[in-house]
Amino acid sequence: MESLGKHAILNGELIAATEALLPVWEKEFLYGFGVYESLKVIASKAIYLNEHIERLFFSAAGLALRHPFKVEEICEWLSALIERDSIEEATVRILLMGGIESRLFITAEPLLTYPESFYSSGVKGAIYHGERFLPRYKSCSLLLNYIALRHASSQGAFEALLVDRHGLVLEGTRTNIFACEGEKIFTAPKTVVLEGVTRHKIIRGIEELGYELIYEAPLLDELLAGRFSELFISSTSMGAMPISQVEGYKFEAPFRVTHSLHSLVREWERLTLP
Repeated sequence: MESLGKHAILNGELIAATEALLPVWEKEFLYGFGVYESLKVIASKAIYLNEHIERLFFSAAGLALRHPFKVEEICEWLSALIERDSIEEATVRILLMGGIESRLFITAEPLLTYPESFYSSGVKGAIYHGERFLPRYKSCSLLLNYIALRHASSQGAFEALLVDRHGLVLEGTRTNIFACEGEKIFTAPKTVVLEGVTRHKIIRGIEELGYELIYEAPLLDELLAGRFSELFISSTSMGAMPISQVEGYKFEAPFRVTHSLHSLVREWERLTLP
């Protein structure tokens, strides 16, 4: 029987989940000196595990966060947690905290899913003017993300779209952003946003489906003026999810491009399963 959330991993050791703690007095905790990854477990298999760990290490290197951990042993530790708690489906978080002695936690919680209506009808987005610090790295410095998402929630929106000082819509608080104009699909270049694992799959899908990919972030003014026919966000848990409304401007279903990319990304996930 599945006992999801009963145990966790700390530096390779299986512990009770209630013991996966960080001391509040440590400045590394206070300053958010850590990096993390969230990934899916389906049918007791971690999806794109190596890619997530490689990005974890890329983020750590970008912050000069030194650690002794290796890809192979993290894979073994996660497998041990899946086996110990008989996990079939879950959202897994790998958290790497810096300090005199770095610590790596692996925890699991129920798989994050969304209503089918989010895909058929789309979700509302809200605008928040702000830019993430060191955007290429998935760090624990998430104050901007938190405030922006809280702002979105107060507006009845699902996600906040971060707009920089130049009026460019770069990314969401937890997502990448794509805008469609006919057969062209626009997204910010990798130098100014977090390169999501699912973003790579979306980009691959764009190429396979014959769309033209342009590495330019959409301008907010042009988005609100109706230049783009579709706007969608992507993440590990969401796949490709359509935005139906931003600041009063509405995008109309059926979100053909978004749905075709979402279906392709989910199909590739299924092909990784036993």
